[in-house]
Amino acid sequence: MSTRKTSIYDSHVKHGGKVVEFAGWYLPVEFSGLINEHNSVRNNAGIFDVSHMGEVTVKGEKATEYVQHIIANDVKKLYDGKVLYTPMCYPHGGIVDDLLVYRVNKNEYLLVINAANTEKDYNWFVSNNKFGVEIKNVSDQYFQLAVQGPNAKTIMEKCFKTDLSDIKFFHFKKMPLNGIPCIVSRTGYTGENGFEIYGLWNDGAKLFDALIAAGVVPCGLGCRDTLRLEAALMLYGNDINQETTPLEAGIDIFVKLDSDDFIGKSALIKQKQEGLKRRLIGFTLEGRGIPRHDYLVVDAKDNTIGVVTSGTLSPSLGIPIGLAYVQTSRLNDGSPLYVQIRKNKIMMKQMKLPFLKKY
Repeated sequence: MSTRKTSIYDSHVKHGGKVVEFAGWYLPVEFSGLINEHNSVRNNAGIFDVSHMGEVTVKGEKATEYVQHIIANDVKKLYDGKVLYTPMCYPHGGIVDDLLVYRVNKNEYLLVINAANTEKDYNWFVSNNKFGVEIKNVSDQYFQLAVQGPNAKTIMEKCFKTDLSDIKFFHFKKMPLNGIPCIVSRTGYTGENGFEIYGLWNDGAKLFDALIAAGVVPCGLGCRDTLRLEAALMLYGNDINQETTPLEAGIDIFVKLDSDDFIGKSALIKQKQEGLKRRLIGFTLEGRGIPRHDYLVVDAKDNTIGVVTSGTLSPSLGIPIGLAYVQTSRLNDGSPLYVQIRKNKIMMKQMKLPFLKKY
C-alpha cells in the first residue's frame, strides 16, 4: 500500500513542516523544533493534524449492547454527548487497541482508533458483530485536528467567534466552526486542556490555517510523543499491545470487571485473582542517559527483569523519564534496578504517574 497524505499535507509544507512516513502516512515530525513546540503546548497552544487516526461508526438498535461487548469499560455510563476512554481486549486479555467511544445516541456511536490499527480493528469489530449492528469504517471521510494547551479554548473562541464553555472534559458537541460542520470534543493526548475537532475530509486545511493565523503553533509527531509521555498516556505498539493486559499496564481504572460481560473479561478476572507477574511503572534515571524503547531493565547481577517501553528526556521536567514493565516480585524486594544503556547500567528510580499533571 502506498503512503498516504492527509488533506492538510499542503499546509504542513507551507508552514515548514519536516514530513516523515508514519503508520502509512506522510506526517510532520516537527515544524519549529520539538522543544519549542512542546513548550508552546505546555504554556500556550499548539495544533496537531491527526487525520490519520481511524473512525468507525456503529449504528443499530443494539449498538449499546454491541459496544459493551467489545470494550472493557462500561458504556452504560455514557449519555448523549459523552466520551469514554477504554481498552479493547482479546479473549486472553491482551489489548487489541485503546480507543475513544463517542455516544451520539443509544443507537449510534463513533469509535476513534489508532491509525496503525485501523484495518485490524475494523476487522475485529466486524468479526465480533453478533448483534446485527451496522459497522462502517469512515476514516477516509473525516479530518481530525487536536488543539492543545492552556490557551486553546481562548484562542479557539476568538478565532471561531463561538463559546466553548459548555463542552466539559470528555464531552463533545456538533457545531459549526467558520461555517464548517464539525464535532468538537474536549479531549486530547497531551495532558493539557484542549480540544479535538472532526469534520469532512476536505475542510481540514481551512481550520488548520485559520488557527495558526490566530496564534496556535503548528506541532509535529515529535512533541506529541514527549507530551503524552509526560502525562503517562499509553502508546499502542510501545506500552500496550496484544501481549499486555490493561491490568499490567496500570489502566485498570478503565476496566469494569463488575459490569456486563465483555471480550477478555474472564481472563482479566483470573489474572487479577492470581496476581500480576509484571506491571508497568514510571521511572527516572539517577545517572546520565536517556531510556529508549526496548532497553532492558536488569538487576545488580545483570539478570533481565523487565523492559523499557517508552523513554525520553522530559522537556518540561529536565530529567530522563520512561515507562517499563518490571517483574512485580523484583519491585517489592527493595533491591536496586538498572536500565542497560549500551555498556552501562544506570540506576532507575521509580516515579509516581503521571510524571506531569497539569489538567
